[in-house]
Amino acid sequence: MGLSKTKNNPNLHNPHLDGDSFFLDGGPVGIFLSHGFTATTAEVRLLAAEFHRVGYTVSAPLLPGHGTKPEDLNNVNWQDWVESGEESLQKLFGICEQVWVGGASMGGMLALQLASKYPEISGALLYVPAIRTTMRKMDMLKLYLASPFVKEIARDSLDGSGLWQGYPGLPVKGIIEFLRFQSATLKRLPFVNQPVSIFQGRLDLTVAPDAGEIIMNGVSSDIKEHHWMEKSSHSILLDEEYEKVAEISLGFIENIGK
Repeated sequence: MGLSKTKNNPNLHNPHLDGDSFFLDGGPVGIFLSHGFTATTAEVRLLAAEFHRVGYTVSAPLLPGHGTKPEDLNNVNWQDWVESGEESLQKLFGICEQVWVGGASMGGMLALQLASKYPEISGALLYVPAIRTTMRKMDMLKLYLASPFVKEIARDSLDGSGLWQGYPGLPVKGIIEFLRFQSATLKRLPFVNQPVSIFQGRLDLTVAPDAGEIIMNGVSSDIKEHHWMEKSSHSILLDEEYEKVAEISLGFIENIGK
């Protein structure tokens, strides 16, 4: 085992948490889980534990540019995130009879990308998928203009940060790659045919309220669900309703997998 990238890393909010890549060996149903932009795998560990408890195999990579230092996120592109997801996915394909994809925020976009490219994926679990955020177009334009000169900007809030681990600030070039990832993922929605379950938090200040509807209307899936968690923030997998989210997710997998 190598040294942890995230444990006691002073560049991270909540550096005491473990946010490295992890793999939980289980049964023939495999689940790929991705964290979101600037976050680490600490974001998906509670959900992964619930999946593993019922016998599922779980793979959760720490995406390129994450969990180290903020400037690293300015030196990767969105294709690097997809490639990392594909590596984990191929490992699951090799050992599991059925494979699902899931992710939080930007990780939800990664799950959609993978589902659009690999029809053998059984379904997608999308937690506060960041296909559209609350960022205004004028602010996006300012980011593009500032990117040659400004490395990082402060964020308004961590949006439900009690158990969240990641970079406290927002690397500017990284944000631009995130925006490009949004555009690329929007174009892939019609190629998603698998069952999809979407979860949004009513108290989310980061993802736009209509993000779920954009996906519901954009995918070609026959089976699609949209769930609102009334007491949840953007950190939906770490908030007080995460057990309910896990319960609904497990029910969805079990019903589809029959």
